[in-house]
Amino acid sequence: MSKTPIDFDTVSTILNQSNIQDLGTATIREIVGIVNKIEEATGTQFIRMEMGVPGLKPPQVGVQAEIEALKRGVGSDYPMLDGIKPLKDETSKFIKNFMNIEISPVNCIPTVGSMQGGYAAFMLVSNLHKERDTALFIDPGFSVQKTQFKVMGHKYTNFDVYNYRGSKLRNKLEALVSKGNINSIIYSNPNNPSWICFTEEELKIIGDIANKYDIIVLEDLAYFGMDFRRDLSKPGQPPYQATVASYTNNYMLMISSSKAFSYAGQRLGMVCISDSLYCREYSQLKERFGVAQLGYTFVQRLIYTLSSGVCHTAQYGLAAIFKAANEGTFDFVNEVRTYGERASIMKRIFTENGFKLVYDKDIDQELADGFYFTISYPGMQSGELIKHLMYYGISAIGLITCGSERTEGLRACVSHVNPLQFPELEARAKQFHHDFPLA
Repeated sequence: MSKTPIDFDTVSTILNQSNIQDLGTATIREIVGIVNKIEEATGTQFIRMEMGVPGLKPPQVGVQAEIEALKRGVGSDYPMLDGIKPLKDETSKFIKNFMNIEISPVNCIPTVGSMQGGYAAFMLVSNLHKERDTALFIDPGFSVQKTQFKVMGHKYTNFDVYNYRGSKLRNKLEALVSKGNINSIIYSNPNNPSWICFTEEELKIIGDIANKYDIIVLEDLAYFGMDFRRDLSKPGQPPYQATVASYTNNYMLMISSSKAFSYAGQRLGMVCISDSLYCREYSQLKERFGVAQLGYTFVQRLIYTLSSGVCHTAQYGLAAIFKAANEGTFDFVNEVRTYGERASIMKRIFTENGFKLVYDKDIDQELADGFYFTISYPGMQSGELIKHLMYYGISAIGLITCGSERTEGLRACVSHVNPLQFPELEARAKQFHHDFPLA
């Protein structure tokens, strides 16, 4: 350990100063802070896999549309709460073209990233019924969403889907939902952090449960179209992005511009509510917010008080991106396919050097290569593995923080790993394997 790629004493000192007892439960930002300090102190670059941030340039079509909008003077005007018409229209077309789902433009609402969209949606579903006070997360998932529930003071429960894939999912959901306290089901698809993708069978099960128990499904599509095993890039042609919206009308879709469209800095997402759900009225909403209609409450009470709308120019940028995708002049899937290519190489490097993939299958299919993958090293729990990898200049986060029951696992993000770093990653992984031989 004294001849590790990163100076042993420096790493030890910084880790001791962090006062984090178990790195497996450390937050993303805590890991980021530790790695920043080590890099600064040693002058050595890490293979950074801890933070799920995009690593590609934004689409020029969006950038140009924003510039033109600014020149027209839109920066002086407040945007409408429910969004500009071009964005609402193009979002509706985009959903039809790439999901084969009909949603009226009026029900497509821009939010300040899916983070704000989720916050508003979570607050909404937590106030629909007095007796249904708990949301259900199908984990693993985006850990900050649970933090949002904690900030709001609303309840949630969760389970790791690893052992409940396929037909097993129905009995698990029934057991939890039949108690009568669940107001919503929340998941991401493709999944952060495991990169599992729900099958049509599983989505139908979720839709069936939503219909049977009148529960709202919040489907987080932050990685829209990024199941690279199928070509989801052709507008108006199958295959389409898989969605629970094919099986129930009790849904709210959250479409982020950050990852699939490399537009993270503009903080813009779309919350798209089914036409029938948007118009539904709830007496509890009337009592709590003074308005009974779900859609009106979402826009005029929640979005209004959270941000008073979304940046005008960013809306014009995303409208132009969606328009180009709808017309087939911008292949957004091809633009981000590099993430899958990186993942394929990085998985090989790790598995050839003793590491195992934690979430490795979509039931009977090999997992897709995408924005994330998950790894473990035999005999090590996540906190121990994160600590040891620090000395080899490799950083990741523990799956425990994402609601996973796989206490040995780490989430690895590929977006900020430059392909030029692959030889160095391979050398460090080989040395790690040499220094920690497997029986």
